[in-house]
Amino acid sequence: MNKALFLDRDGVINVEINYLSKIEDFIFIDGIFDLCKKYQDKGYLLFVVTNQSGIARGFYSESDFNLLTSWMIKEFLNKGIKIQKAYFCPHHPEISGECSCRKPKAGMLLEAKKEFDIDLENSILVGDKERDIESAITAGLKESYLFDEKGVCEESKAIKIVSSLREI
Repeated sequence: MNKALFLDRDGVINVEINYLSKIEDFIFIDGIFDLCKKYQDKGYLLFVVTNQSGIARGFYSESDFNLLTSWMIKEFLNKGIKIQKAYFCPHHPEISGECSCRKPKAGMLLEAKKEFDIDLENSILVGDKERDIESAITAGLKESYLFDEKGVCEESKAIKIVSSLREI
């Protein structure tokens, strides 16, 4: 079985901009490439798991999301880092109804487990919202980090709250 590093996108990989859909608005967060390289070198497979309700809301299309994601994955490749796959939830419960993929549910993590033979218990998730951490716990991950760059979060179910990706 494979170990994985799961990363939320907005707020972990890139600076959070509400309903980000354009390459020119994408800004990588300091330390993300170092973090990914460190875990890739340890044999972890790398995945993105991201809620994208902007699709359900009609702010951008799935095609727009795929274009941005392809560009992002190429930027990682340019640094010698391979993102295996980006899983995304295009739903919003009030618009498209309930689903099993939207975090805090564990659908995206369970799909990666099935598709890539992931050992979830020994995998890691980094998120910037408690719903990310809750999805990790539901999926059986024992290690998760809440990235809180502004240092405002006082408690989390994550094993550690970090203000820099370099702390992981």
